[in-house]
Amino acid sequence: MRLDHLWVVDYRNYESAELALAPVGLTVVAGDNGAGKTNLLEAIGYLATLASFRGVPSEALIRGGAAAAVVRGEGERAGRALLVEAEIRATGRGRVSVNRQPVRRAAELAGALRVSVFSPDDLELVKAGPTGRRRYLDEALAALHPRNDAARRDVERIVRQRNALLAQAGGRWPPPEDIVSTLEVWDARLAQVGTAVGDARAALVGRLEPAVAKAYAAVAAGESGTAGLSYDAPWREAGLAAALAAARRDEVRRGMTLVGPHRDELALTIGGMPARTHASQGEQRSLALALRLAAHDVVTELVGAPPLLLLDDVFSELDGRRSAALLEHLPLGQAVLTTAGTVPAGAEPERVLRITAGRVVAA
Repeated sequence: MRLDHLWVVDYRNYESAELALAPVGLTVVAGDNGAGKTNLLEAIGYLATLASFRGVPSEALIRGGAAAAVVRGEGERAGRALLVEAEIRATGRGRVSVNRQPVRRAAELAGALRVSVFSPDDLELVKAGPTGRRRYLDEALAALHPRNDAARRDVERIVRQRNALLAQAGGRWPPPEDIVSTLEVWDARLAQVGTAVGDARAALVGRLEPAVAKAYAAVAAGESGTAGLSYDAPWREAGLAAALAAARRDEVRRGMTLVGPHRDELALTIGGMPARTHASQGEQRSLALALRLAAHDVVTELVGAPPLLLLDDVFSELDGRRSAALLEHLPLGQAVLTTAGTVPAGAEPERVLRITAGRVVAA
């Protein structure tokens, strides 16, 4: 899998721009802060997932005053030419195609292009609440197979419907019979799909655990302690159907779904202690890097080809030791690195590009 060229039209701050990547190794995109370096990485990521890795709605990707943005990528997959095109519209439905064939949902991309994104915000994987850690697992699972993303979306839809139904009960116990009967239907569906999501996450964590420990030892630059992780889903012991039945009265009282994969946690430790509360900032940053490296390695192993690495100014947040360690242990394959400064010491880019006045030119 390889991406050779990226074109954008009316995307973010670009009226139009073209990015030619080195076919192997590292491409560095340099430019001042605010020049639009991250926007180009975001556009590549959009072609892989039909979403912004910054978590913004699609309409935010359209240049001010334009009706639509266009992102186009050309490359190769499994020895065959690959063309992914996306039109993002301010109103109405956009269009996406792979090799001129229409795609209506992200799941239909079927791994046409895979990416692994590293950004300064990755520290929040360790420091913030569980939502980002669940998203980390779900993004890796989606890269492995589109059915995983479809199951995750099903869980979100079921929980929304179930929450609306619980809210209708108004905290009354017992709730009206029509609500109970409908709730039982949603319970059965959530138990089925939620169990599949929980099982997939738990299996992934089993693969990630040794990979994270290895990556942390490599990038922690001599810090003591071993990194660990575990999937914390209390409902899996008795089963989701039983857990939902046991929680029903409390759920009716609070008007929301209290058990299921949407509330699970990926617990992170260093030296056996919770990383969120007991690790130093440097240790937390090393662990965040280890999480991204491990996910990249696991996806590479299971699908047989490395995702494209997108490194968004990550070295600006690292000290010299961690920068050197990360460069030494960057996975093989194609990578794009943005930087507002000089090329990091130790990096050996195949191509260096610079953003000047909204255009991408060879440095």
